[in-house]
Amino acid sequence: MSVSDHPIALRLEQQVGGATRLLATVMGLPLVDGIFPALVVAGALTTETGAISPGGVLQTGLLIFGGSATVAVILAEMDGTPTEKAISVLLVGAVLVPLAVVEAAFAQTLYSLFDPDVFQRFAGLVILAIAAKTASAEVGTYLPGPGAIVGLGMIASFRGGAELTMNFELATLLPAAAAAGTGVAFALGVALGAPTLQGAVDIDRFRFGSSVALGMLAVDVLGLLATEQPVALGVLAVTALLSYDPDSSGDITESTPDEPASTTYSLDADSEDRPVDLTSELAVDGEGEERDGAGAVGAADGGTVEDEPVEESPDEPERPPYL
Repeated sequence: MSVSDHPIALRLEQQVGGATRLLATVMGLPLVDGIFPALVVAGALTTETGAISPGGVLQTGLLIFGGSATVAVILAEMDGTPTEKAISVLLVGAVLVPLAVVEAAFAQTLYSLFDPDVFQRFAGLVILAIAAKTASAEVGTYLPGPGAIVGLGMIASFRGGAELTMNFELATLLPAAAAAGTGVAFALGVALGAPTLQGAVDIDRFRFGSSVALGMLAVDVLGLLATEQPVALGVLAVTALLSYDPDSSGDITESTPDEPASTTYSLDADSEDRPVDLTSELAVDGEGEERDGAGAVGAADGGTVEDEPVEESPDEPERPPYL
């Protein structure tokens, strides 16, 4: 049950090749397609006062850097022991976290050039597009890519006459590092628990639930929720609970070669399902041939051979005895 047949995942696997490189591609994709800097500019990682938002950091780390794609790669594509998988995850994290910090610094620097209210709407649209692509690859083919939406958002929210100011404050860099670190910690936990999770997690069900959680995150970024509670985290927790079935790994039992397959045969002698003993069948056929041969010899020696009476049809008239 830990195999995902999502077309986008299969295409990435064919293009990238190698489980570790595929994991790096999946976890680093938010830095490339523009969704992570869009969230930074939209203020998804901080509160209105500029402090770190724990809910925003957890939602971004688990849904953007983690999510169903990361789970699918670790459980279905990566081979080796849990320790080897954990080392691969740490190698990816050693590159991912610094890149996220650098990108957040430049994104916050560009923040002064754009209208935050307008750009925040486009950031929500980016998350909605990714949620749709995650749920259905066919629907995703009709939607623009995240990079195109971010580009349109930059054009629509650009403020003429604004000056570029450098901003490398810790209040900007720490939330970015915490979000990327949360995604790496999530991947590390999946790698260490792979022996238990493999075969017990329905990847497709988890993928669909993650798309719903992404949709709730988009609604939160757009400011359409009447609460400040991390609703997306609750949806993700319910998704993880519903997609985990510890008894599913023992449903499939393999038959051993020492145990013959139990088959129920019919007691009818003419049944095709009955067991056939070749020696007995040949012996019966031989006895029948001997009886036929003995009858033929008896007829040749002047004996009589009695034929079995033949039933006559009631519709035909009775023949005279001399015919």
